[in-house]
Amino acid sequence: MITRKELIKKFINFLKEKGHSEIKNSSLVPENDPSVLFTTAGMHPLVPYLLGEPHPQGKRLVNVQRCLRTCDIEEVGNTTHHTMFEMLGNWSLADYWKKDAIEFTFDFMTKILKIPIKRLAVTVFEGDKDAPRDKEAKETWKSLGIIESRITFLPKKDNWWETSGPGPCGPDTEVFYWKPNDTKAPETFNENDKNWVEIGNNVIMQYEKDKDGKYINAKQRNIDFGGGVERTVAILNGLEDNYLTEIWQPLIKVIEKISNKPYKNNEKPMRIIADHIKASIFLIGDGVVPSNTEQGYVLRRLIRRGVRHAKKLGVPQETDITTPIVEEVIKIYSKTYPFLKTNKQTIINELNAEEEKFEKTLDKGLKEFKKMSSDNNISAKQAFLLFQSYGFPIEMIKELAKENNVTIDSDGFYKEMKIHQELSRTKGKFKSGLLDDSDATKKLHTATHLLNEALRIVLDKPNLHQRGSNITPERLRFDFNFDRKLTPEEIKKTEDLVNQKIQSNLSIVCNIMPVEKAKKIGAQGMFDDKYDKDVKVYHVGSIGKEFSKEICAGPHVDNTKELGKFKIKKESSSSAGVRRIKAVLE
Repeated sequence: MITRKELIKKFINFLKEKGHSEIKNSSLVPENDPSVLFTTAGMHPLVPYLLGEPHPQGKRLVNVQRCLRTCDIEEVGNTTHHTMFEMLGNWSLADYWKKDAIEFTFDFMTKILKIPIKRLAVTVFEGDKDAPRDKEAKETWKSLGIIESRITFLPKKDNWWETSGPGPCGPDTEVFYWKPNDTKAPETFNENDKNWVEIGNNVIMQYEKDKDGKYINAKQRNIDFGGGVERTVAILNGLEDNYLTEIWQPLIKVIEKISNKPYKNNEKPMRIIADHIKASIFLIGDGVVPSNTEQGYVLRRLIRRGVRHAKKLGVPQETDITTPIVEEVIKIYSKTYPFLKTNKQTIINELNAEEEKFEKTLDKGLKEFKKMSSDNNISAKQAFLLFQSYGFPIEMIKELAKENNVTIDSDGFYKEMKIHQELSRTKGKFKSGLLDDSDATKKLHTATHLLNEALRIVLDKPNLHQRGSNITPERLRFDFNFDRKLTPEEIKKTEDLVNQKIQSNLSIVCNIMPVEKAKKIGAQGMFDDKYDKDVKVYHVGSIGKEFSKEICAGPHVDNTKELGKFKIKKESSSSAGVRRIKAVLE
């Protein structure tokens, strides 16, 4: 039997032997990437480096990254899908290329993990008007021993990676494993056969999509490999159900105990409860709280869907579902993610509060749903009532409707939801994406450094730190720890100080140094376990006389004179003890 820890250790060590440096695991909430709500892949924390910024650890990188995806949440409940999962990743930043990347993947899977080649198949890009057929990938796989009938060319929708906007992109080549133990793998790969499970994917970032949607050769060519930990552990242990591995079984056993039911014949609800509560634990540990917008809405949706499935299992309302699951998740993951143990009580408190809040309205809402669906149809206004009065997320209403063979006016519901613009906007942000590297974004990113330091000075709070940020070409959003509303005078003083520094024509200088040295010289940062051995420190102003120095990946402008006039548009509460500023450059 191979465990999660053993798999991760084997992967990291293998890539280190190939010259890769191990980098830290980052938060589920990405910094400075407005295109996504969550870190959906290991590449998200590496966005600036994929765009050309030099990485302090070098050009070959490796790690395991916690990720969260909601685009296929309806698939959760089967044997292989998870909302929160860990991804093995290795990257080449303008270093090795396609042949080496494929050989690394093949050697790790077949030589280190001993996966039989007879159970593997691969897909490659078939080519179109934008890019040619990937013959090199095919020939590389063939030379390694993958039979030709198991190498399948697929179109862009299957074997191409890109964002919704401009940025790096390119073909990918995916590895599939034949899951059933009782049948021999077919000689020919069939992408529609669910018995073939994807276990790894190399993205060949050789193109860039410009603002007009045209594909050009990339300035910097990168490799991005990702492989799912949970799926790989399952197949290495001969299991066709991920939830039978040591990663999930402690959670399943808790659910069996509180429901007084066995896993067998209750697989789907138990998988959903285990998956959704675990994802919620990680989100709260990363600072997200339940709300009706953005990350908080997804968290609320996960908790409430988990609670509803617990009720379907017959778990009594007075039973605490979440706390015993928290205990088991911490046992499994706290060595890799110490913040879970540190934030244990906060996690329990938030889960219990949301669980109790929803349970108070769940029964009434279900009765209301039953009444509404008597004619097998839920109108938009009725769906909106379930959302507004009983706290039912629209996805849960859809699920109820599907279970009861009831139609629902989803389009009408979203029209009713126009007053909740944040929710409407959130629904479009679950796709992968890269940081907008435009000049406007660089300017606003630089302005956050000035704002961060100005707030510390004006509010006379040296321990004030960034708690999150979101930057688009139009505005910056900056969250910071502070326990009260800023006065109009404080807002004006902050604005004035930022503008004074902009007008001082301060140069921005980047230095790479060990994290301990950055701490010693007073660079701003949280100095938790998220930093790598070496970090970038951006100095605003000449070194030794700088206005601010802060650990950051970049990118930034060269001089503050490029920024224009800084204007704070809004100051408000983000969550308990955290304030939020929205600002622009005019």
